[in-house]
Amino acid sequence: MAKATETVLEIDLNALVHNYRYLSSRIRPETKFMAVVKAYGYGSDAQEIAMCLQQAQVDYFAVAYVNEGIALRKAGITIPILVLHPQKVHFKTLIEHNMEPSIYSHAILEQFIRTAQELGKLAYPIHLKFNTGLNRLGFTYADLPKIYTATEAQHAIKVKAILSHLAATEDRNETEFTQLQLNRFEAICNKAETLFGYKLIKHVLNTSGIINYPNAQLDMVRSGIGLYGYGNDATIDADLIPVVTLKTIIAQKHTIPAGESVGYNRKYVSKKPTVTATLPLGHADGIGRQYGQGNTFVRINGQLAPIVGNVCMDMIMVDVTEIECEEGDEVIIFGKQLPATEFSGTADTISYELLTGISQRIPRVIYKN
Repeated sequence: MAKATETVLEIDLNALVHNYRYLSSRIRPETKFMAVVKAYGYGSDAQEIAMCLQQAQVDYFAVAYVNEGIALRKAGITIPILVLHPQKVHFKTLIEHNMEPSIYSHAILEQFIRTAQELGKLAYPIHLKFNTGLNRLGFTYADLPKIYTATEAQHAIKVKAILSHLAATEDRNETEFTQLQLNRFEAICNKAETLFGYKLIKHVLNTSGIINYPNAQLDMVRSGIGLYGYGNDATIDADLIPVVTLKTIIAQKHTIPAGESVGYNRKYVSKKPTVTATLPLGHADGIGRQYGQGNTFVRINGQLAPIVGNVCMDMIMVDVTEIECEEGDEVIIFGKQLPATEFSGTADTISYELLTGISQRIPRVIYKN
């Protein structure tokens, strides 16, 4: 990969395929794989990510909202797309673009049936989402008879799949709770298939679940963060490759005398003569103020340089007193040489927040075979 001459987000599609193949190797051949590409492909480029994964023969995509799915359809995605949080106002558009909704409440179910009927649909596929302990969205076991009654009385939609969302598959201290969720989901699935009288596609595992709960693969698994190179666990991360690398350059160097301050609100005051480097990106690019004041580091010429003072809207300053570097030198914010988990962890946040927060004003550079 070329040395950066400006702030760029490099996207390595070869790493993406590696991660997909690795995660696929952890599931049975007959288990389907749903790739989660919401939030603009976890902050990268959803269309490029999805096209690459479609060529790699992934089975399904998942997005959060309908507009994300439309962008994929316009980019040439033809395989099934699940919309995890469909809004009533977008039901017609969802159907027109041949996407499948995750239905999580009676009101949503009733409205979707009406919309499908208005459009003259027959057996339009839907997924039913059940709450087994995350307590965010979803039906409960007790809702099943009412769901069955509502769906049995019409022909516009057909329940294709059933899903739930696990709360803590990455946390070994929460094994008991995760197993409780899995047991609840199993009971829901058994009751649902008894009521409907046919087999449903069942999916519940996320990236960490694929690794830690292989016996719960069921008919399909879902992976988001793992595809982008992170597994919420160091042992998993060792087998994955970060897909995106955020790079920039040194815009200017300054020698700061002892007692001088750096940046807004004078949050850094030098105790001795200090050399700083100013980098052309800031909180408008997704590097939030929580990363400032020494809370994290960037990598310059193989060495770590702490961020000093407050992160500005378009710039950050780092201490390079002990680093041989020049204006124009490349700087790694995070990526293969400095994983997002290491960069974000020092600021009491997570890789998800860092990755999905990267601004669209930063140019994307795609690498692939």
